[in-house]
Amino acid sequence: MSFADEDIPASFIGKKVIFVSDIHCNRYFTPDDVAELVEKINERKPDIIILGGDYILKDSTYTKPFFNEIKNLKSTYGVYSVLGNHDHWEDARLIQKGLTDCGFNICDNQSYWIKEGSDSIKIGGVGDFWEDKQLIENTTGDVNPSDFCILISHNPDYLELLEGNRVDLMLSGHTHGGQITFFGLFAPAMPRTEFRRQDLGYLNTDQKYRYGWKSKDDMRLYVTSGIGVGGIPFRFFAAPEIVEITLSN
Repeated sequence: MSFADEDIPASFIGKKVIFVSDIHCNRYFTPDDVAELVEKINERKPDIIILGGDYILKDSTYTKPFFNEIKNLKSTYGVYSVLGNHDHWEDARLIQKGLTDCGFNICDNQSYWIKEGSDSIKIGGVGDFWEDKQLIENTTGDVNPSDFCILISHNPDYLELLEGNRVDLMLSGHTHGGQITFFGLFAPAMPRTEFRRQDLGYLNTDQKYRYGWKSKDDMRLYVTSGIGVGGIPFRFFAAPEIVEITLSN
């Protein structure tokens, strides 16, 4: 798919961003499956790879085998990652160390400028919306409205709190596209943020950020259906996906 924005500088037109989330490596999506996923991503010759969190599912025996495979990702400008809620429930420090040891750029409340000649774009992220803080200023503090900025947030509900005109594109996962849906139109079970973030009062986005392209003001959000499964090891009209975005204007 193509993403057009007037803030994308000339040197980045045509650059390819690959985004995957919710790999959930376990007995249902094994390290061999991760190796196949890595091969499929590398075949696309990405310029930027973004990982949206939730790497392991409820079994730490898969942590090392997962990193042995995911470390083989290759892209022109590197790999950028955030943690998801399951990573915090598993062992956030261990998983973040694994990502660091792979040479990936950690974006939990951190950000990076990517430069090509005299042009640059910003990629940053926030901590998981359920289990961490969201320090958006660490990404947008030095971003001008005319700069192109990509924000990674594992949970798409964070868009409800995001204000201003510094972020152009937000990438999220978390929902699995509903995982089990009525023919892609409605998911009977969705993760509910209000139970996790009582400080926000009642926030129930229900189906609002289940899957696909969403908008708020001048910001665009893409919510991927992810790769693996959680809970019931089954998908229905919520197919896994590798998201490929070509930057354009």
